[in-house]
Amino acid sequence: MLLEFRMSNYKSFKDETVFSLVPAPKQKGLDYSILHATVGRKAYKGLCSAVIYGPNAAGKTNIIGAMDSFKTIVLRGNIRNDDDKSMPNAAASALELIPNNTEDNALPVMFSIRFIVNGLLIDYKIGLDLGTFLAVDYKRKVVFEQLSVNEAPIFTRENGLKIHDLSGIKEWLANEFEQNADSVIAIASANLNDEELFLMNGFKTMFSSKLVSIISEWLNQQFMVIYRSDAMQLIRKFTDPKKKSIYVEKTLTEAAKTFGINSNALGYVVDGDNTEAKLCSIFESEGKAIPAELFESYGTIRFVNMFPLVVNALMNGSTLVVDEFDASLHPMALMNIINIFHNDEVNIHHAQLIFNTHNPIYLDGELLRHDQIVMVEKRRNDMVSEIYSLADYKLRPEERILKNYLNGKYGALPHMDLEIAFKHILEREANNLESSKEQ
Repeated sequence: MLLEFRMSNYKSFKDETVFSLVPAPKQKGLDYSILHATVGRKAYKGLCSAVIYGPNAAGKTNIIGAMDSFKTIVLRGNIRNDDDKSMPNAAASALELIPNNTEDNALPVMFSIRFIVNGLLIDYKIGLDLGTFLAVDYKRKVVFEQLSVNEAPIFTRENGLKIHDLSGIKEWLANEFEQNADSVIAIASANLNDEELFLMNGFKTMFSSKLVSIISEWLNQQFMVIYRSDAMQLIRKFTDPKKKSIYVEKTLTEAAKTFGINSNALGYVVDGDNTEAKLCSIFESEGKAIPAELFESYGTIRFVNMFPLVVNALMNGSTLVVDEFDASLHPMALMNIINIFHNDEVNIHHAQLIFNTHNPIYLDGELLRHDQIVMVEKRRNDMVSEIYSLADYKLRPEERILKNYLNGKYGALPHMDLEIAFKHILEREANNLESSKEQ
């Protein structure tokens, strides 16, 4: 269960920014949107969903991009660029794209995350000196790193390495550690690499591969960050494929029909020796299949790509973070999905859903608590992004949130007047036409 994500100096977010899924105090109602977890004797609460609003270029996608970049860097274990250029989030592989582009001085990029997994409260924070924006040849360095478990620090890296009291994680320590604790700490301190994260290297190999495995598996399997979901294509792999075989996805087909977006069967076709199967529309009476993009609507394909992720999140208690989740999907369909995450009888594994949107329909009614609605906008004086929650406003119970939002009361709306631009275009066209007649 994700509780909090922090960042600073990530693209348009220059100042420290806190994205919290901890319920705001004094919020009443919609208790079914609250997840509960116990660590030791202490109880924690988390929101099961959050929706991010803001105009184009305000920084909504940068929040999700920051989560994706952080996750990728930690799992990679270093701050060197990745040769894989196929990732939708270019900043996750080319780290020179991360720092705020308005800053002339090299400020550290900071990330931190707080989550609960396997009955453990994990806090992990890193500070990275990546240089300035587009500084490709800059000598990068990890300037800060800290791991805490159950609110007790385990190690701190800042001008050297400090190992704290490890009694709280004794059961996860390597068997040989206690016998050689002093020498292990000395070796770890002497072998710090400026470009490598201690968590995924020295701590993993010399202190606790078990604890690192718990953290990395949560990041890899349960922190499902989908950047640019509109460009995502679901590919199914089969361990023992049969050439020119058709695999009908009954669950997917039934779900699509439930949402009223499909009348025929959907499935995967394996052609040739490739184990990767292509999504197709299946016409069982004719015994034929054609690529889905040739027959299905874009909305159907988007649903087919996203639905298995929702199922996976609900089955495994994952945190699903999606950029443009509702693109080409009917808002009523998405509201139904949100309600599933709010349903205690279905969401039994404490899954969470986070997405950004331009559709204000989710502001109406009693679908979301005020602290589940996050606003993003850029300050006009320096074009730096900042976020805030609707819970920051003192709203009356009878407040008409949708109407007030569209009237600009809460901000996070585009400031534009295209009428002036179109008038200038028409004037230029008229002047050009007059000039051509005179010639």
